[in-house]
Amino acid sequence: MKAKDFGKVAVLMGGPSAERDVSLNSGNRVLAALKANGVDAQGIDADPNVLKQLREEQFDCAFIVLHGRWGEDGVIQGALEVLGIPYTGSGVLASALAMDKWRSKQILRQAGIPTADFELVKSINDLTAVSERLGFPLFIKPSREGSSIGMAKVHNLEEMEQAWREAREFDDDVLAEAWIDGPELTAAILGERVLPLIRIEAASGFYDYEAKYVGDSTRYHCPTGLSEQVEQQVSRWAKQTFDVLGCRGWGRIDFMLNQDNEPFVLEANTIPGMTDHSLVPMAAKAAGIDFEQLTLRILEQAYV
Repeated sequence: MKAKDFGKVAVLMGGPSAERDVSLNSGNRVLAALKANGVDAQGIDADPNVLKQLREEQFDCAFIVLHGRWGEDGVIQGALEVLGIPYTGSGVLASALAMDKWRSKQILRQAGIPTADFELVKSINDLTAVSERLGFPLFIKPSREGSSIGMAKVHNLEEMEQAWREAREFDDDVLAEAWIDGPELTAAILGERVLPLIRIEAASGFYDYEAKYVGDSTRYHCPTGLSEQVEQQVSRWAKQTFDVLGCRGWGRIDFMLNQDNEPFVLEANTIPGMTDHSLVPMAAKAAGIDFEQLTLRILEQAYV
């Protein structure tokens, strides 16, 4: 498609979620890239008036770069469906499922896709029983947040209780997940293609918010240095995860490997970060796709 064929494009960013700052960073980079490609794009910091603005200003398409709630949970997708405005990324159902780690992991398990053992911690009274079943160390995380917000690795009951209370500030549903002691990998997907895998080596041993977006000590390995057999298996599970959840357009599937290099899906991201620290642009670059080309390819998927 030529730039003029996209019409007037709204780049939706910001919003009210805990990932607002990351979203603004991603959105402004996408906006600059689209404009550099000659696309008639306008950035919109999504607020309660966003639907009125989209309708009144007669946008032809929306490039969604809203991370977290409103953007990745199916809310904005449903609203755009009502308005009849094409949009990038996954639809309503896939977005809602992928955003909810507890429910998506149940679906993956039913589909035979390996994921770390997990349990929903409904109350503080569940902590002891859950920890006995999963064992320490383990992860505590809000079920419906991204960018490692509210996530903590815990080693005992005291840490677990504190992490559970902090995670509850972001979501009523808090997930406990068994710790897998091995490399972390990510698989970016663009259309039907799994892009080159990236192995993540965080200096602290934990790829948290600081490691993702702030510091420069995290190392990214592409190629991963793993065997071709392991890479092929990760890519297969990534595409199957993407398809089982009903995702489309683009996304990212995160993995941990155990000591035997067996992959386990952590989660699916339907609107991954597009910052200068983000993984999808890195994978695209390794595949010979620069950032401006990447934004165009994502935008083209809105019209498929």
